[in-house]
Amino acid sequence: MDVWNQLIQGFIVAGTPVNLLWAFVGCAIGTAVGVLPGIGPAVAVAMLLPITTKVEATASMIFFAGIYYGAMYGGSTTSILLNTPGESGSMVTAMEGNKMAKHGRAGAALATAAIGSFVAGTIATVLVTFFAPLLANYAVRLGPPEYFLLMVLAFTTVSAVLGKSTLRGLAALFVGLAMGLVGIDQITGQARYTGGVPELMDGVEVVLIAVGLFAVAEALYNVLYEGRTPESQHKLTKVHMTKQEWRRSWPAWLRATAIGFPFGTVPAGGSEIPTFLSYATEKKLSKNKEEFGTTGAIEGVAGPEAANNAAITATLIPLLTLGIPTSNTTAILLGAFQNYGIQPGPQLFDTNGALVWALIASMYIGNVMLLVLNLPLVGLWVKLLKIPKAQLYAGILIFATLGVYGMRQSAFDLVLLYAVGLLGVVMRRYDFPTAPVVVGMILGPLAEAQMRNALSIGEGRWTVFLDRPMSVVLIVVVLAVLVLPRLAKRAAARKMRELAAG
Repeated sequence: MDVWNQLIQGFIVAGTPVNLLWAFVGCAIGTAVGVLPGIGPAVAVAMLLPITTKVEATASMIFFAGIYYGAMYGGSTTSILLNTPGESGSMVTAMEGNKMAKHGRAGAALATAAIGSFVAGTIATVLVTFFAPLLANYAVRLGPPEYFLLMVLAFTTVSAVLGKSTLRGLAALFVGLAMGLVGIDQITGQARYTGGVPELMDGVEVVLIAVGLFAVAEALYNVLYEGRTPESQHKLTKVHMTKQEWRRSWPAWLRATAIGFPFGTVPAGGSEIPTFLSYATEKKLSKNKEEFGTTGAIEGVAGPEAANNAAITATLIPLLTLGIPTSNTTAILLGAFQNYGIQPGPQLFDTNGALVWALIASMYIGNVMLLVLNLPLVGLWVKLLKIPKAQLYAGILIFATLGVYGMRQSAFDLVLLYAVGLLGVVMRRYDFPTAPVVVGMILGPLAEAQMRNALSIGEGRWTVFLDRPMSVVLIVVVLAVLVLPRLAKRAAARKMRELAAG
């Protein structure tokens, strides 16, 4: 009952005209930031951090939170329409969403993404409200061995699900892992694989690689190859979901929320892992498997988008209750808290309860605002499909170039951007999946650090990964992901041979 009273007080604070205005502006900016490739919520929040010197703490945190989950909504728009993810969490959405757009179903894809984000975000916010301390207590029990194996699970799932073969998926993953090694060693502080280039001392920017592999490669590939073939994009027939699409979407939304939320609560979880796991789940359970990778399956959009939003909402649990940021944006939000002299952690709910509950209440309000903002704009966004290809891809290259240059004002970054773009063209030409490269880059350094920490705890013993029950469970799951699909495929082939022989 105390939670209800505190939440009501939070709604009273968040519902003041000034705070509602800040929430609306944050959601609008966040949506725009998500739509524009190359500009993520972390960059947007970092650029706007100076407002903390003049704006009241509650208002600015509501504003920053609006940008954060607004970007998750907006990121699906360019993923679906242009195969250009605005955010790394929207990479999976591009795979089926863009196929749907090219077959005249962009409206349905955008609608299921927006509604799925709303459903998952609302459910996740309810869970944050009631179970934040409980989930945080459980998450803090996980140690380096569990975190490392969790990332190994992500690697194996990505490699097995994406691409024409597991071998190609693994090859792409190792390219990403190699890129993640560039820069300063987290443990020893030594520079490695920089080739004496000062710009590589801080490592390769994930945003740069994502924009290069998706936005630049998409534009260049279309110019070099698809520009020579007849237009394959079908006419847009509608901007809403049919009854059948509703029936196929809502189970995916719920399953994805259950997958995404736990990952957000675990430090080093991120939103990339659950989106891939959700996609793999939907592809496995779907009765319309033939649509995946061809005409586009709506479950392949509904699931990953819902998982993304559930994970993003859940990242506030470790931030608020433990003071642990689990993403680039929450790390910057931690800095925003500290600018006000507020230290997130176990005592935050007692020392700054009004701010925390107003922030949680603003998430309910923000989800409604984003649904109201996004659904009416579906018809507007799909008009992007009518832009002539030459102007469209020229615009993508301009936005990608400006976005990457704006991060560090470095000419070297632009050279690297287009080099990565050419790599993306080659990978796409020979059917190598590009998403595992980004996943390897993001999670590789984290996995390395957790593995080394685990080995330090075990005094160099590799058996440290077998000492804890949760580690053993994760090892079994990883082996199952690698082995079971092959056994099932062989069994199916054997049955087909027997039927042919009979």
